[in-house]
Amino acid sequence: MFGLVLLVGVTMLFVTGLLSYAAYNPDLDRVNDETPDKGLLGFYLFAWPTHPYWLYRLTQGVHVTLGVVLIPVLLAKLWSVIPKLFDWPPVRSPARALERLSLLLLVGGAIFEFVTGILDIQLYYVFPGSFYPLHFYGAWVFIAAFVVHVALRLGRMTGALRSRSTRTELRTDLSHTRPEPPDPDGLVAVTPSAPTMTRRGALGLVGAGSLALLAVTVGQSVDGGLRPTALLAPHNRNPGSGPNGFQINKTAAAVGVSSADVGPNWRLMVRGGGREVVLTRAQLLDLPQHASALPIACVEGWSTDDQQWSGVRLADLAALVGVPNAANVLVESVQRGGSFRSAALADNQIRDPRSLFALRVNGADLSLDHGYPARIIVPANPGVHNTKWVRQLTFGA
Repeated sequence: MFGLVLLVGVTMLFVTGLLSYAAYNPDLDRVNDETPDKGLLGFYLFAWPTHPYWLYRLTQGVHVTLGVVLIPVLLAKLWSVIPKLFDWPPVRSPARALERLSLLLLVGGAIFEFVTGILDIQLYYVFPGSFYPLHFYGAWVFIAAFVVHVALRLGRMTGALRSRSTRTELRTDLSHTRPEPPDPDGLVAVTPSAPTMTRRGALGLVGAGSLALLAVTVGQSVDGGLRPTALLAPHNRNPGSGPNGFQINKTAAAVGVSSADVGPNWRLMVRGGGREVVLTRAQLLDLPQHASALPIACVEGWSTDDQQWSGVRLADLAALVGVPNAANVLVESVQRGGSFRSAALADNQIRDPRSLFALRVNGADLSLDHGYPARIIVPANPGVHNTKWVRQLTFGA
């Protein structure tokens, strides 16, 4: 049963993880891409769509929430095969050595992916190097071992599930619970002790753990009354009230941006097609203003409700420098010392009429923490690429 849940759950995690990397537009090399030398592993990449506008919010919310919910199932699965993990001697033949190696990659890869994922959503970066290539390559190592393991064990799993009625097992009390019959892998003890828990109890305990983690996680990525229950979301859970009263991933102070950096002397440099235009915030406000209702969705799994943004369309700024059909735009920020001082957007993101160089939100000027004097907001875009405190846009033909 645990294996069946993991078979479905891990497959969903892998697919949504690949979609997350696609959303980062890794083909825009040396800007968004933090996964060098991916080679054939980048076969799945494509231009991330802007429709529907909540797409990244859904896929990444599922990825992070499901990853947290599956932790008790993974631990229970490892507990159920403990004799296999510590079988001795570990190597008895070449075939045995290959099996042990696949088991090492499977178990080690699962632990590595879950641990690094949990550390990332808590913004606790203690791993050596960037999280993105570590998690990316770790996922491919793990999924390769996972596919091999499924191919070898799927028949046994389905046979075990068909060998008895699940309903009957769930109705069996402790006095009638019997150990499994001896198996060729030696997972069942030769002389098992009397059971202290029913199978129903074991499944219920794990299920209750998963439900508890769901309750304290899912609120970070859905609207409504579950927001206060998102206890595992450390990202500004109480952002205050007013037009700018919604979640912030990193404050201005946290990334070294001060009021002096974006004060009266701030200017936006727009480049492209051999032209260069410098605009003050007042001049930007004099340009045609447009509105979009969009959320912010971050790789850590949290997202905001839809906010009412207003500003200048990116397509209009591209046309201003004579690049109406821009293929990409490099967005640079005044942020100092951060990992994402710049980001690139693709042509479909520039063309979408909801993609804004936002100056206001919910009828008020952006706060400093939300990117004053101006920020990027693009539908279905990972939050980290909705760059704040923008100082320069370079449109490529």
